[in-house]
Formats: sequence, C-alpha cells, structure tokens
Amino acid sequence: MFEVLIVVYIIVAVALIGFILIQQGKGADMGASFGSGGSGTVFGSSGAGNFLTKTTTVLATLFFVLCLVLGGITAKQKHEGESWNDLEAPAAETLAPAAEDVPAADQTPTDVPQ
Repeated sequence: MFEVLIVVYIIVAVALIGFILIQQGKGADMGASFGSGGSGTVFGSSGAGNFLTKTTTVLATLFFVLCLVLGGITAKQKHEGESWNDLEAPAAETLAPAAEDVPAADQTPTDVPQ
C-alpha cells in the first residue's frame, strides 16, 4: 500500500509541475485582444485558463492529501535504529593489541651489527 501511494504521489507531483508550467501569466492575454487567433484554439479563447486552473486545484489538493496520508503511515512505522535504548546488553570486548602489532619504529633490529 505504501509503495502504491508513493508512485501515485510522484505522478501527481510531476503532473502538478507540468500543469503549472503550461499556464500563462496574467499579462499573456494582451495578444488575444489584438486578434492573435485565440478563438481558434481547442478550448476557446478563455476555456484553457479555466480548465488548467481547475485541474491545478484538484492536483494540488490531491498532492497535499497524499502528503498527509504518507506522513501518517510513516509516523506509525517502527524504526530499526531505536535498539540503542537497550542499555542492559553487554558491551563489546576490546582486545589488547598483539605483540606483532607494535609499530616498526619501536622495535630494535636484531640482525644489524652495532
């Protein structure tokens, strides 16, 4: 269920970004008032603006609802990293270094004549 909601969340987010980028700004209607052929479009002269605005509103609402649902699901999951709270477990033993682990500078050479 969680994975399906994540996929839907990503699809809604990408669609929301796309619909926001497709929309025109407030000053973009100046060309339509001078006869730039705005009435020959698929949605008419103002139909695309209403369609894009309504679609963006629906996608934004769906996006926020999915955010809240996914946040609620994630908050109820138990995390694996909380095992450090158990202080009754024995500590790991530390081993002393072996004699051959001593650095070479501290050893005296035995086969070099003095």
